[in-house]
Amino acid sequence: MSVDVVTIFPEYLAPLRSSLLGKAIERGQVRVDVHDLRTWTGDPHRTVDDTPYGGGPGMVMLPEPWGRALDAIAPPDGPGQPRLVVPSPAGRRFSQSVAEELAGEPWLLFGCGRYEGIDARVLDYAGQRMVVDEISLGDYVLCGGEVAVLAILEAVARLIPGVLGNALSASEDSFSPAVDGLLEAPAYTKPAVWRGLEVPEVLLSGHHGNIARWRREESVRRTRARRPDLLGD
Repeated sequence: MSVDVVTIFPEYLAPLRSSLLGKAIERGQVRVDVHDLRTWTGDPHRTVDDTPYGGGPGMVMLPEPWGRALDAIAPPDGPGQPRLVVPSPAGRRFSQSVAEELAGEPWLLFGCGRYEGIDARVLDYAGQRMVVDEISLGDYVLCGGEVAVLAILEAVARLIPGVLGNALSASEDSFSPAVDGLLEAPAYTKPAVWRGLEVPEVLLSGHHGNIARWRREESVRRTRARRPDLLGD
């Protein structure tokens, strides 16, 4: 998978080079390039924003730097186009199923908005030649799209074959089909007794059928207590 990220704070994306995603980049499973939007400004002050038409508080990101960035990273006459992902509180809700959808894309281009957002014409312009996807992490507002990109990319990258050491790790996550879209059962490791707290006896039994049954029951119990909306009752 190829990933490009456009932002006015390139240093914010440094964690992309860490942990599992960083190793995937080193192995060549994922290519990640972070671009400074100010590269495509045309004035000495490298201006990226201006006051909104119609009045109101805040500033809006100028369309021209974004247009130049899009044309440079994904030329209109190029052999292929990326899927443009723009984190936005006005976007569709991010979920495991959306992560799986994005993981199937060969090329993702992320646009990190700031201030009151990006001039709406930029998405209209991009939509003339590429799929444009506004995505929201949840019902709250962040200072910019960078932290959302970190979260989205981490969720997506771990679904790319070979990124995780054990392929079953992703298939049995919370919200995955393997657990019927429910929350995972609680997990335990050694020692069997820690500070007076014991691992459930069934997990020490070696009886795989009973263990699978216990995990299923715990998954349902945990989901009913914490996320009853996932049960569809």
